Amino acid sequence: MGFREHAACVRRIVGIVLAVLLIGGVVTAVVAGRDSGDSDTATKTVRGVIGSEKAEFFDDPEVVKAFAAKGLTVKTQTSGSWAMDQQALEGADFAFPGSKAPADELKSVARTNGSPLRPFYSPLVIVAHRAAAQVLADNGLATLETTSGGKPAGRGRLLMKPYLEAAEDDRTWQQLKGSEQHAELGGTVFVTSTDPVSSNSGALFLAAASYVADGGRVADGPAAVTRTAPLMRKLVQVQGTQMTSSDAPFRDFVSGVGNPLVLVYESQVASLLLHKQETGDLVVLYPDTTVSSDHTVVPLTEPGRQLGELLSTDPRLRELAVRHGFRPQGAAAEFTAATAPHTAFIDQRLTGVHQAPVPTADVLRSMADRARG
Repeated sequence: MGFREHAACVRRIVGIVLAVLLIGGVVTAVVAGRDSGDSDTATKTVRGVIGSEKAEFFDDPEVVKAFAAKGLTVKTQTSGSWAMDQQALEGADFAFPGSKAPADELKSVARTNGSPLRPFYSPLVIVAHRAAAQVLADNGLATLETTSGGKPAGRGRLLMKPYLEAAEDDRTWQQLKGSEQHAELGGTVFVTSTDPVSSNSGALFLAAASYVADGGRVADGPAAVTRTAPLMRKLVQVQGTQMTSSDAPFRDFVSGVGNPLVLVYESQVASLLLHKQETGDLVVLYPDTTVSSDHTVVPLTEPGRQLGELLSTDPRLRELAVRHGFRPQGAAAEFTAATAPHTAFIDQRLTGVHQAPVPTADVLRSMADRARG
């Protein structure tokens, strides 16, 4: 055998040996992985349908890690709260709408595993650009607060009765004194809200507005819905096409596009602040009559109930809920401590803010349907 033939043979032998060693190493690694401590970190997959305002919370790697530490891997898809009853919930372990009313609706159409749980809540607020907030205040539709140093703060009140009167009269920005100094303010004065037929925040805004418009009476049936239907229709139809989620209008607002008045959850503003993101000329207007959104877990299976209980009681998950701007049920101290540096924007105590009662699910759905026309 010549030198070249001998070298080729050696290379073939070495190649075969290396291949055997490599395969053996892979098999060893796989077996080792299966026989190692993986069982200690094994998790149970829990699937759910959630309101989009909670998507960032469930996507947070720290939240994922906190659930994994309790043996759960959570997979979610988003939906408008009032559209969840139209979702295919087979295979879902829980639904997590933005308030009690759509949760009650879900209970009537789905087999649940015990009573719903409400781990945290968030009041509805209006975000406004500084110029719009100032014009509203100068015309008696809002009030603005100042800091201890006398400078304008980033929060105030939307006065619901004067605002609704302006909406009923189709008031325009051009009719409000001071608006001529701001070319961006034009057209009818209105608050951008979500589709009340499918979205929780839009429906709750109608609940608060109808309560104020009807002299402080909660809508309790067809007659009450009829009394306020023309005004509710104006509040909705002036907007044209509405989103099914509060997330997109809020992102548009922060980006400086869209309407200067947008209905959002306080949690969205608080999360922005707690994550030290740019606020621009943001002003938070708390309606003097509003509705707090009790985010409600509807457990459909036992793992779904376990998830709801963890959100309610686990200290780490409660801490993370606060980081995303939510107010945990039963303890104001956590939210108060976290938002202490941001009281120029966040009203921790909601002093002077009246909570409107929410109609039953059937009445609220009827009100939304009438408003949409």
